[in-house]
Amino acid sequence: MPETTSRVADALFRSGCVKFGTFKIKSGALSPYYIDLARLISSPKELCTIAEIAACEIKNIMTADRVDKLASIELKGALILPSVGCQVNLPCIVVRKEEKAYGVTGRLAGADVAKGDHILFFDDVLSEGLSKIEGIKPLEDLGAKVRHLMVVVDREQGGRENLENHGYKVHALARISELVNHLLEHAQVSKAQAEAVMEYTGRA
Repeated sequence: MPETTSRVADALFRSGCVKFGTFKIKSGALSPYYIDLARLISSPKELCTIAEIAACEIKNIMTADRVDKLASIELKGALILPSVGCQVNLPCIVVRKEEKAYGVTGRLAGADVAKGDHILFFDDVLSEGLSKIEGIKPLEDLGAKVRHLMVVVDREQGGRENLENHGYKVHALARISELVNHLLEHAQVSKAQAEAVMEYTGRA
């Protein structure tokens, strides 16, 4: 298992981001686990670890492709994004889920979006990928080019394939199967918990 995956798994476990049980997710389905990356802001050390790993991956992307700005959709990805942006020295944009009707109106907060900007879209987890497409659309409507999409954890529910079919290149710091296998190897989850996740993802 790559060292990066191990570091992600340890950081998410220590900060309480990974929870096991029965959880209703956005689609309405029940999941045997839940990843709550909002917990990272209560653990500065682990937040810095995730931001450092993401920044390193973005720097690798930038050696071969242009990235002008970073963007995320509220809430959880947007909580982590500024920490990543500081490390790669790139302006950040937050896409609101709904248009703001007062003050500075619109769906975007943070940096301005100019036609031709190359924006890397960042978020916490990837399931089916529909919310990512929704979050990217306002950027592309303004003429930005979004080629790369990065998430902390890929839930391995078809989102990568869906997004790649739309022409995006997907980068995940860890896949849920890798994360759970690492936690099982280090006795941080039970065999029954690990098997429930693997069965849920179709990797049993």
